[in-house]
Amino acid sequence: MAHVDDQGRTEPPASAGEGETLLGFLDFHRQTLEWKTRDLDAAGLAITVGPSTMTLGGLLKHLAYVEDSWFGEALLGREPNPPWDTVDWSQDVDWDWHSAAEDSPQELRSLWSAAVGRSTAAVAQAMAQGGLDRPAKRSWSDGRTPSLRWILVHMIEEYARHNGHADVLREAVDGQVGE
Repeated sequence: MAHVDDQGRTEPPASAGEGETLLGFLDFHRQTLEWKTRDLDAAGLAITVGPSTMTLGGLLKHLAYVEDSWFGEALLGREPNPPWDTVDWSQDVDWDWHSAAEDSPQELRSLWSAAVGRSTAAVAQAMAQGGLDRPAKRSWSDGRTPSLRWILVHMIEEYARHNGHADVLREAVDGQVGE
């Protein structure tokens, strides 16, 4: 039986197969980001700390982009989803971070939630088409091709790193602390 913590996050399984364990940790980190951004208004999502321009709103938009980029584009070979399909990345390589200030909290949460939904469906499709060893449709510039396993581990790392940022930012907003 799944254990749900005080913040509403489902703990990863303590004893499961590799795929279920990886997905459990990814979902836990996704739920951590949701918790750290929960109930914040535009001002709360726009708080910065020190000289950094990073915001919780920027984290939501960046991780929506990362979800779509790795699972939709790299893994399945799909074209970019809106809004990524119209971005001129050569003009601003951090557009996902910077443009978040123009979006409402609802728009940011919806963008991220929709990307997570697409990613969940993409992973299910890839698992049915070869499991964790399934190679991505798009190779890197050096010719190597990551597996679904590699992409999942990378995404866990991406969320874990950014959830550390989210801890500091949320504390700056309203004093909320906790992993």
